[in-house]
Amino acid sequence: MNRRVDERLLETVRLRAIEQGGRVSGADVAEAVRASGLVVGSGTATHVIRMLQEELTGLGPLQSLADADGVSDVLVDGDGAVWVEADGVLSRAEYTFASAEDVHRLAVRLLGSGGQRLDEAEPFGDVGDYRVHAVLPPVAARGPVLSIRVRRRRRLGLEEVLGAGSGWFDLLRTVVDSRRNFLVSGGTGSGKTTLLAAMLGQAGEAERLVVCEDARELEPEHPHVISLQCRNGNVEGAGRVGLADLVRQSLRMRPDRLIVGECRGAEIRDFLAAMNTGHDGAGGTLHASSCEAVPARLCAMGALAGMSGDATALQAAGAIDFLIQMRRPGRGAARRGPQTLAVLELEPNGAGHRMATRIVAHDDGTGPRFEPSAAAHVAALVAAGMPEAVVRWAQDGGPA
Repeated sequence: MNRRVDERLLETVRLRAIEQGGRVSGADVAEAVRASGLVVGSGTATHVIRMLQEELTGLGPLQSLADADGVSDVLVDGDGAVWVEADGVLSRAEYTFASAEDVHRLAVRLLGSGGQRLDEAEPFGDVGDYRVHAVLPPVAARGPVLSIRVRRRRRLGLEEVLGAGSGWFDLLRTVVDSRRNFLVSGGTGSGKTTLLAAMLGQAGEAERLVVCEDARELEPEHPHVISLQCRNGNVEGAGRVGLADLVRQSLRMRPDRLIVGECRGAEIRDFLAAMNTGHDGAGGTLHASSCEAVPARLCAMGALAGMSGDATALQAAGAIDFLIQMRRPGRGAARRGPQTLAVLELEPNGAGHRMATRIVAHDDGTGPRFEPSAAAHVAALVAAGMPEAVVRWAQDGGPA
């Protein structure tokens, strides 16, 4: 049976499915076949059901790839080739889209399911539980492009993320328990969101967490989480709700912990102001290649909010207690947790630059190693409840 006949059947059954809320039975397919005037076998009916499910639900033909263990990204190139990243390794999948129209149709449906417009006038956008990003021609020169970030379905605890007995667990649990304000920094795919969610899972059950995100990704294992998500405007641009709006509104919602999923722009002004006015225990993530690069990133975001570098530095120095730097694992390597813990020191140095001072030296894979110059900060963590055994470990080079 050729593709043209398949499309006729699919259109008939698709309309019936929409009328029935997306439920399609074998009888519905048989009725659709009779209505089309075509004579087909049982094998064709099975084929139509499979194609219809791909057309109307989930990620379509990419769903099975996204469901595989260890998969973090599913990518579709302009020529219809599909690539999968699993456990830090990018490889070509066996599946290839038959045409650019198939990719286009899937992209439009995925973004449309989240209320996002995708057409020639608005050729790119992202939305959804899977963090789907799509780009259409002519912006995508060779053909429609899809990038799908797969969220973990199983919520990981902090000890699972960091590794048992590494010393990082006690260190970061103390950061949470002592209600210090912190940011998790790192590059794309370094595990920032995974670590943040696991740390939030350590917050007390009586605490109310209000999470502000561009697209929902954080789902900490905690009984009281309020999730707020940005909304795009309509065709005229009206109705848009940005991250800065969410941060301001969250302050009226009695948060015990204010969380910004990813700091990327002018919302940093309201976030820093909140942390400086009694909202302790706040957390978030931002993109930065190293902890030393974070002060410059903060100043750049402050500039988007109309703040001078000095104003941003003053706000950040009083607001943020710790930086936790993540590093993307090498090819085929497993994640081992953070690379560095640092304290923001945002006083200008002689060259006018603002600094972040490392508390933990480069992690060799066995656990954190405290810098000798960080004695005062380490003492504060011990006073906040960090086991002294962890301190001895991190100062003496390993467990006794």
